[in-house]
Amino acid sequence: MRYRHPDGSTVHLAYCTNVHPAETLDGVLAQLRDHCEPVRRRLGRDRLGIGLWLARDAAHALVTDPSALRGLRTELEHRGLEVVTLNGFPYEGFGAEEVKYRVYQPDWADPERLAHTTDLARVLAQLLPDDVTEGSISTLPLAWRTAYDQERATAAHTALTTLAERLDALDELTGRSLRIGLEPEPGCTVETTRDALVLLTAIGHDRIGICVDTCHLATSFEDPHTALDALAQARVPIVKSQLSAALHAEHPHLPEVRAALAAFDEPRFLHQTRTLTAAGLRGTDDLGEALAGDALPDASPWRAHFHVPLHAAPAAPLTSTLPVLRAALTRLVGGPHPLTHHLEVETYTWQALPPELRPRARAQLVDGIAAELTLARDLLTDLGLKELP
Repeated sequence: MRYRHPDGSTVHLAYCTNVHPAETLDGVLAQLRDHCEPVRRRLGRDRLGIGLWLARDAAHALVTDPSALRGLRTELEHRGLEVVTLNGFPYEGFGAEEVKYRVYQPDWADPERLAHTTDLARVLAQLLPDDVTEGSISTLPLAWRTAYDQERATAAHTALTTLAERLDALDELTGRSLRIGLEPEPGCTVETTRDALVLLTAIGHDRIGICVDTCHLATSFEDPHTALDALAQARVPIVKSQLSAALHAEHPHLPEVRAALAAFDEPRFLHQTRTLTAAGLRGTDDLGEALAGDALPDASPWRAHFHVPLHAAPAAPLTSTLPVLRAALTRLVGGPHPLTHHLEVETYTWQALPPELRPRARAQLVDGIAAELTLARDLLTDLGLKELP
């Protein structure tokens, strides 16, 4: 979905396909048929943007077989879909019964991460629509914080520099300008936008920027205007933004609130939980750890890294951080010029919701994704952007 900003530039809105498990190219093609095209039809649009997630095997198959890559592009066009951004964070196994810490492997100190992201860039350069010359790929923020020493930090920085050089060469070869966005996430070595600012200023290459995930921003209790203003002033590229909302509990000391939170403590994904105290930010690696005893102070609100569907905040006594998303979007695209041109709705936790909230059929998931995109569309048009055909 494309929108015209008042300054005349185009802002792209997509939804991320990591909500649909697929490890192979055949699985990706099935996603397009079974989910992406039905979402487009549900919205009544001739064209729908998708943020493709390509697992290692799927990406490798595409980069080593030009005919397969041409076939994917043809399939996208046939189904009225377009791709300007990829989600390069999960490497493989994102649809497994337990993902947890595995999503951070391999990290940027491992050669496999550089090789995979290079593959993604080569694929994206060929998938971009004919009238689009700029693409984006989001990636993990270097590594999970443990087992990350100076030696691994040096290796990660070297890998990013190498990637930037490869993207420069790809631009010269194809005329497609691609950028990578590190996605700050609680618990990682780059946890906040401030961490990203320090790192990216040191790297100093305009191919390497930040992907602002508004769920992660909210979970870390960052003020969106302060964070985004700091990035803009430092001229750190905001490569893309993932529009998402975290789980919010205003009174976590109450038994009924803890009971409601416990329903979101599930075994597949890691749900880092944070609270802001007078002494600073405190947190746990997972929601279950926070709920067990006194691991996390409960005199102030808690927020958990659980991507709540944008249009459907959980029932009281819980809510979502949708107001943080609204504030961030106002700063991202509501000013005289957009800070980013790539927006992606990323709710991958539909099947991890409490059982009574999960979609029970494919059509229900399609309806839910369409409802999220409709909400995002309304937020954009309220900011003065015009939806394009």
